[in-house]
Parts: sequence; structure tokens; C-alpha cells
Amino acid sequence: MHAARIAACFLAATLVAGCTRGVTSTPGDAPNLQRWVAEVKKRPAPALEPLPVMQQFETFEYAAQSLRDPFSNAFTDDSGGSGPRPDPNRRKQPLENFPLDSLDMVGTIGQGSALVALVLAPDKVTYRVRPGMYLGQSDGRVTSVSADRIELVELVPDGAGGWLERPAAISLDE
Repeated sequence: MHAARIAACFLAATLVAGCTRGVTSTPGDAPNLQRWVAEVKKRPAPALEPLPVMQQFETFEYAAQSLRDPFSNAFTDDSGGSGPRPDPNRRKQPLENFPLDSLDMVGTIGQGSALVALVLAPDKVTYRVRPGMYLGQSDGRVTSVSADRIELVELVPDGAGGWLERPAAISLDE
């Protein structure tokens, strides 16, 4: 065991001695290094690329005094002007929670003017629908019920602060 320790110490000392040759320099190495540094400093610097030419842009003055202010209320008529509008005070009916294309007409009950449509909603409940009721998420008011379809008028925004009436229908699934 004692011999192994001595061998390990000898090996470590040999390795350390081999590594120190590159760290310490002899007086003969300094002139070579100084000569190399001086040679590198004498070399001419590489030429720089010329700067790109700046493109001249035409100046433009934005004068919008005569144009409509995009933040004004020009297209929103809060005074209750003409044209169709949804009634914000009207109580929503159960079938207004579902998109119109998710409602299915499954039949009718009654005759003539007392005809009532049966509509199956996504919640798997069948509702009775009469003219004047509301369906869908676009304020769709039922205008008529026939044996094979429900006709209604929806209110959709026109993009300029107003509303448009759009006809729609739900047909009987067979």
C-alpha cells in the first residue's frame, strides 16, 4: 500500500513537471514573441467597405382636416334614429342562446294560423315556436311558421354603426 502511494506521488509530480514547460518561458522565447507581435502590427489594415448610399425619401405632409375623424360618433346614432335596431331592454328567450344553424325543426303541431313549430336545440330539449318569438344569436324574430319551415328576420350590423334586416329560415329535417 505504501509503495502504491509513492508511485502515485511520483506520477503526479511527473505530470505537473510536464505541464509547466508551456507556462514558464525561457529568455530565448521572448524575442520570438516580440518579433511576431511587431510583424502583425506592421501589416496594413484591411480596406473597409464603403458606406451604403442613403436613399432620399420624398417628404409627405398629412393634412386630414377635411376628412372624417375615425374616432368620432358620426356613424353611431344614439338618438334612436330611423332603421331597425335590437331592443336592449327586451328579455332574451331560451332559443337565443344557440346559433341559428344549430337549431333543427323536427315537426309542427296544430293547424292554420294556430300552427306551432317544434324545434330541437343543442341542449336536446324540444321547444314550441310561434310567430313573434326570437331564435338564434342575431335577434332573429319569427315571421311565419308553415308545415315545412320557419321564416324569420335577423338583425345584423352593417359595419357602419347601423343594422340591416336579413331573412333566414329553418327547414324541416326529414
